[in-house]
Amino acid sequence: MLRVIGAGLPRTGTMTLKSALETLLGAPCHHMAEVFRRVETDPPVFLAAARGEGADWDAILSGYASAVDWPASAFYAELAERYPEAVVVLSRRDRFETWWSSATNTIFTGMDTEGFKTPAWSAMIDAIWEKTFPGAPRSDRDAVEEAYERYHERVRATIPPERLVEFTTGAGWEPLCAALDLPVPEEPFPYLNTTRDWHERKGQVPPGGVPESLVRES
Repeated sequence: MLRVIGAGLPRTGTMTLKSALETLLGAPCHHMAEVFRRVETDPPVFLAAARGEGADWDAILSGYASAVDWPASAFYAELAERYPEAVVVLSRRDRFETWWSSATNTIFTGMDTEGFKTPAWSAMIDAIWEKTFPGAPRSDRDAVEEAYERYHERVRATIPPERLVEFTTGAGWEPLCAALDLPVPEEPFPYLNTTRDWHERKGQVPPGGVPESLVRES
């Protein structure tokens, strides 16, 4: 059963948040990284959910104590209804431009160039995008910015304040531990999946390296 539901968009420190929640809760956290390992099972069920065909969340997220990042975060409202005791964490950047720079230099590149493992995967990504940013093509920066702001407003309007933790990238252990009523670990807060990490893992480091302005954008 989920104890934490992530409502934050990709490239808002979700890999770091995954690691932190696994440390705090002692159980796996669902993340897009998990979907890469479950490519035959996860994309079809999340695609069906995005199309309004229903979802057995207990089955989909069996064994996980938390879920962050796409695709699960696109269903924060449905998950919050299914798991009424769970804390909802809205991970976010300090401003849209920071998020846009990180996303366009990492995951958008992958969406455009590397292809996807199955047709269901590609369809899932398209459906999740439309669910999150309705009517805003990825190529239209201004439209995405407006949809980005509306998305955050929807989260705040949907989730009661007492359940919602707004977690700015780099906030550390304290907001999570306070919401979960857990002690702050002695170990340093993790810091994973920077823009540089992403490019090096993909073998796609641009000529001249990753700009320093983007190195610390996870």
